[in-house]
Amino acid sequence: MAFDFKKEYREFYLPPKKPVIVEIPPMNYIAVRGRGDPNEEAGEYKSSISMLYAIAFTIKMSKMGNHRIEGYFDYVVPPLEGFWRQEGNETGIDLTRKADLEFISCIRLPDFVTKEEFDWAIGEAERKKRTDFSRVEFLPVNEGLCVQCMHIGSYDAEPETVRLMHGFMESQGCRLDISDTRQHHEIYLSDPRKCAPEKLKTVLRHPIRPVGE
Repeated sequence: MAFDFKKEYREFYLPPKKPVIVEIPPMNYIAVRGRGDPNEEAGEYKSSISMLYAIAFTIKMSKMGNHRIEGYFDYVVPPLEGFWRQEGNETGIDLTRKADLEFISCIRLPDFVTKEEFDWAIGEAERKKRTDFSRVEFLPVNEGLCVQCMHIGSYDAEPETVRLMHGFMESQGCRLDISDTRQHHEIYLSDPRKCAPEKLKTVLRHPIRPVGE
């Protein structure tokens, strides 16, 4: 049976509907940066998604070709994720100003994928698809201490869940620690093309630190 990150690391991908505090270990990602309203059909966000999956599946299917990755094991491609920020916004993101959003779209990499294997996948995808993947990067992320919660509902309804997270954070003696390197984080467990908005499942995560640190 293929390794499924969501099942093996439930504390990171399947949190409860009430906020919890969690320590996130370092992870590596396939990532594409951009800016703008994620709902724009011809915008940077939607173009980033196809690039991410092209590289993700090039790596996953490497076992079918001549290239062999040391330590490879069969796995389910992890869910789409996104880090979001807005210039000057230190509390998260303001969904009334979507055109100002800056994002890093990403998909987690299995630990056996090194920077060298990632570079091979970029070259292989460019060769097969005759497409420029220069925007795609190998991104190490160390989130550390965070508050997170499962959000059920539309993306535009996220602020209410974020308020619950911040209230819980403060009750636990912590404060928000959003910066250029620690950002509002979302993990998308539902496909919005196939799921009603009120049933969408999204992990929301904010970086925090103890008060006084």
